[in-house]
Amino acid sequence: LRRGRGGLSAAEATQLINRRNAVVIDLRAPSDFAAGHLPSARQVAAGEIGAKIAQVAKNKSTPVLLVCQNGQQSQKAAREVEAAGYAEVHVLEGGVAAWQQAGMPVVKQGVAK
Repeated sequence: LRRGRGGLSAAEATQLINRRNAVVIDLRAPSDFAAGHLPSARQVAAGEIGAKIAQVAKNKSTPVLLVCQNGQQSQKAAREVEAAGYAEVHVLEGGVAAWQQAGMPVVKQGVAK
């Protein structure tokens, strides 16, 4: 899997989640999160990721997958998460928009769609 700027495709992200139990963090606003997010994702505001990452991903060797609407916020947040000592930080290329375009499942208010 690639690190850094490139980001992961929806298929690569799915493998990371399924095979490695990656922690999925959605950086979008709560209203966007409620409208549709990746299964197993936890919502953490982008501006709070530095302060909250340790609560969401307790083991620093666990892969972390950052998700936003289009990939931009995730790139910035990835630097903060790496600075906090996480060894494997990934970004979903194209964000939730690309995930949905690829036909991947999203969860809306607790119901898989």
